[in-house]
Amino acid sequence: MDILRIIAAVILPPLGVFLQVGIKGAFWLNILLTILGFIPGIIHAVWVIARR
Repeated sequence: MDILRIIAAVILPPLGVFLQVGIKGAFWLNILLTILGFIPGIIHAVWVIARR
């Protein structure tokens, strides 16, 4: 299941974080990072998924 989350994180980073933690602080932070730059959003999403 983590493979699907990582693929979702690369395509749409907030989706990957949402599937992992739901609507919490990490989700909103990822939306902010994705708006500021797509690459920071991907890095954060993969980090959140790999950490748990």
